[in-house]
Amino acid sequence: MPHYAVDRIEGQVAVLVGDAATTVNVPESMLPPGAGEGSVLHVPLDGDGNPDWSSAVIDEAERERRLKVTRETLRRLRQSDPGGDLTL
Repeated sequence: MPHYAVDRIEGQVAVLVGDAATTVNVPESMLPPGAGEGSVLHVPLDGDGNPDWSSAVIDEAERERRLKVTRETLRRLRQSDPGGDLTL
């Protein structure tokens, strides 16, 4: 089942980014209670293979996993950065 991250809320529309980096606009009212910017949603698919937003749930474990991967990537990048000015 795919995951979608809540990228931002624009008015009453939630902009979600899917696992394949696809962007989807969904009415904020379709999000599960407690979902907001930064939440990761576990979204089952309906019989036609489309996201079933009414059955979406917040996946805190996946959000934590993604944060851990991102923090590790930033740590490695900082270690390899020689600092100083960039010369073109």
